[in-house]
Amino acid sequence: MNKNIVITGAAGFIGSRLCEILVEYGYNVTGLDKYNSFNSFGWLDNSKYKKYIKLSLGDIRDYDTVEKCLKSNKLVIHLAALVGIPYSYEAPSSYIDTNIIGTHNILRASKKLNFDNVIITSTSEVYGTAKQIPINETHPLLGQSPYSASKIAADQLALSYYMSYNLPIKIARPFNTYGPRQSLRAIIPQIIIQLLNKKKYLYFGNISPTRDLTYVDDTCEGFLSILNNKKFIGSVTNIGSNNEISIKELINKISNIIGVKKEIKLQKNRIRPKKSEVNRLICDASKLKNNSNWRVQNSLKNGLTKTIDWVKQNKDLFIFDKYTL
Repeated sequence: MNKNIVITGAAGFIGSRLCEILVEYGYNVTGLDKYNSFNSFGWLDNSKYKKYIKLSLGDIRDYDTVEKCLKSNKLVIHLAALVGIPYSYEAPSSYIDTNIIGTHNILRASKKLNFDNVIITSTSEVYGTAKQIPINETHPLLGQSPYSASKIAADQLALSYYMSYNLPIKIARPFNTYGPRQSLRAIIPQIIIQLLNKKKYLYFGNISPTRDLTYVDDTCEGFLSILNNKKFIGSVTNIGSNNEISIKELINKISNIIGVKKEIKLQKNRIRPKKSEVNRLICDASKLKNNSNWRVQNSLKNGLTKTIDWVKQNKDLFIFDKYTL
């Protein structure tokens, strides 16, 4: 089997860990991430695996960059995307450019280069608020934010390439992933940092929505299971733990692990527009489990403990802006 693989979004939270795990499994990894003037590869800069990864900086919105990076490879896992939901309300065009046009460049290049395996990364946000619990892959799609709408469009475009050109498309749809290296745009690092700082209160928006949380290593193993199985070609496959927890319960759980209690203050500016809030997301991963050996290996408590330990050791790495604190 050809083991030359490209990971887009390689310097990010999930992408960097996926690159490392692929190296451990013997893959020849090429990582593509967004060009920057610091010539930085994000979380891979200080990784012990960096020397084993061919790293490239560019922009998935530029077709020539994408084709050049994909040459000499036969596999790709496309993770690069704009993912922050709050920013998608302010700059929806940038989400269209990156998430839709960027995905199309991956599809177009993969078709031209006759790729054997093309995984497009989706998101559970495409389901909108659950109409049936747990959510399987047949659940209706609803774009409740510009971000989720752009991901729906990218997913459908990818499936059209399977239907129209027989490109071996697989869509991996992770539910909420957490773990070391995740930025403050996500709820778990937000909770941890606010519990560790010296402020008297915790500041959040809506704490009633529920989510299905999966530790990053388990999500990455889900990608590997999808990559290595032809049964997933031409379809969507969920990756999630099938556990439901509200933001309020999550705050209490993390508070108990850290051993710090603070009163919660709700802030209106942190609340999504009413029609845009996704209230429940609980994964049905039966398809992945029934067609592979994939299983969740990290309990929520175990994963949270590892994440808390990492945040404690790396507090100085977090960048704060109006979308975080």
